[in-house]
Amino acid sequence: MVVRDKRRIDPETGTPRPSGKDDSEGARSGEVTDSMSGTLDDELAKVAAEADAVETAAEAAGAEAASSDAEAELRRQVDELTADVKRVQAEYANYRKRVERDRETVINNAKASVAESLLTVLDDLERAEAHGDLTGPFRAVSDKLTSALREAGLEGFGQEGEEFDPSVHEAVQHETSPEVSGPTVTTVLRRGYRFGDRVLRPAMVAVTDHEPAAEGDGDAVAADSQGETSEQG
Repeated sequence: MVVRDKRRIDPETGTPRPSGKDDSEGARSGEVTDSMSGTLDDELAKVAAEADAVETAAEAAGAEAASSDAEAELRRQVDELTADVKRVQAEYANYRKRVERDRETVINNAKASVAESLLTVLDDLERAEAHGDLTGPFRAVSDKLTSALREAGLEGFGQEGEEFDPSVHEAVQHETSPEVSGPTVTTVLRRGYRFGDRVLRPAMVAVTDHEPAAEGDGDAVAADSQGETSEQG
């Protein structure tokens, strides 16, 4: 058997006892407070997690932007270095071509200088050949010398019958004749020589220029021709 003490005044302390209704309301208030407290904590935790996520995303975006900027800067530096390398390569190629060209010029000038110093020897050999003195071992030496100079690049010029060219011919005699149509080399007194595009010595020649035939000479020639024709008839 359960005996409930429903006295509102505590006989020992003399203080009013709380009613059961107040106890239940307090309990319910505590439960609501606890529930609200739990919900608020959950919301705060959720907001903090979202804030952390936003901060992480911002950091990732900043890192990606920094990486993109670094990549663009690196690409710019690579392009500049590539352009520098290409420029240096082009300058070096031009330098090599210039050095090679200068080297060939020096070699050709040296060859031309040696060949020029032997031109008088070639003149003597030509005169000896014209007089029939170039025979035997001397002929063999002459052929070897002229062949070596020709292979090195020496070229002779000056032929009878060719058109007179003041850039390569030196006229020392001048005549006129109706048999030629213009200034013509009729006698070569000394051969000319060139080495490549460089003229070492012009050819010394006698030139014959065109001279129109006189009318009297033409009639005489015509008469002679008619007389010869009559005799043949």
